[in-house]
Amino acid sequence: MKIGVPKEIKDHEYRVGLVSSSVRELVKQGHHVFVEKDAGLGIGQTNEDYQLAGAAILDSAENVFEEAELIVKVKEPQPVECKRMKPNQIIFTYLHLAPDPLQTELLLASGCSAIAYETVTDSHGRLPLLMPMSEVAGKMSIQAGAMALEKSKGGRGVLMGGVPGVPPADVVVLGGGVAGANAARTAIGMEANVTVLDRSIPRLTELDWLFGGRIRTMYSTEEAIEQTIASADLVIGAVLVPGASAPKLIKKSQLKEMRKGAALVDISIDQGGCFETSRPTTHSNPTYIVDDIVHYCVTNMPGAAARTAALALNNVTLPFVSALAGKGLRKALEEDHHLMMGLNVHNSKITYAAVAQALEHTYTAPHTAMLG
Repeated sequence: MKIGVPKEIKDHEYRVGLVSSSVRELVKQGHHVFVEKDAGLGIGQTNEDYQLAGAAILDSAENVFEEAELIVKVKEPQPVECKRMKPNQIIFTYLHLAPDPLQTELLLASGCSAIAYETVTDSHGRLPLLMPMSEVAGKMSIQAGAMALEKSKGGRGVLMGGVPGVPPADVVVLGGGVAGANAARTAIGMEANVTVLDRSIPRLTELDWLFGGRIRTMYSTEEAIEQTIASADLVIGAVLVPGASAPKLIKKSQLKEMRKGAALVDISIDQGGCFETSRPTTHSNPTYIVDDIVHYCVTNMPGAAARTAALALNNVTLPFVSALAGKGLRKALEEDHHLMMGLNVHNSKITYAAVAQALEHTYTAPHTAMLG
């Protein structure tokens, strides 16, 4: 199969869909890989690295999209990229369609098959292609929050770990999944006081054991959220409903009850954000202030740790890329229910129920769409 790797064009996005070692594996399997010129420079991989791995270097994204049967990316295709997609072409990347009607309509109009990393499942019911980026984002959220708390950024001027005689920051993590757990781990490492809220008692029990009582766990209710954010210096939003828009856990009216200069970091922003006042930001302009509360809502947070993130992502995506390229779309999906769960758009139909519901669009079961 002809596999294309365009250079990412989102603001300060340095990751790349396939690293050179992945290209080498795919070429060894008999596939043809086309990489846009300089696509890997952000993670320290040159055109020569890709050529040595067996890839052909193309001068433009247009050429890559034109040549490839399968496009492998990292971030959701931007409008100009969506318009390059065509019928019978496959795109495999993060999509986050639920809060993005424009991207959805453009992909539907293209007639392509769009498979979302974030809805592919595994035998344990987890999201294996989301997990490594959730780990990165969780850890980075504390770094971002620490910077947002600096006085020059509009924050309270609080040091995460405090100093002898001065208490550390109070950190509240909403959601105890992969991102939330990694945020908690990093905050603990910086010697902050950490509270994690979640609706799963088994997960709270697991976290309590995991961190040896170094965090406070609470069952998440509206009242619990209100109580904890009122005294928080930093709140991390790390909730996820697979494929769907994130629930709004903090309302704008509640910001007035928080400490002036406190910070909100919304890891869930790719799915619309879990704070009512969240709106997407970029690495170039990452924060804004609403009612004296600093908001950090960068939609491609792991892009700042591009090398680590790209390598981690390739570790989990390569087997699926190999399956799609080696078997073709239909056979690969029919033989792997978990990969089938990643199919969000096919034959100009939405094939993921949560996306259809969020966008008030007609849902077509993936097996039905494949027959069309």
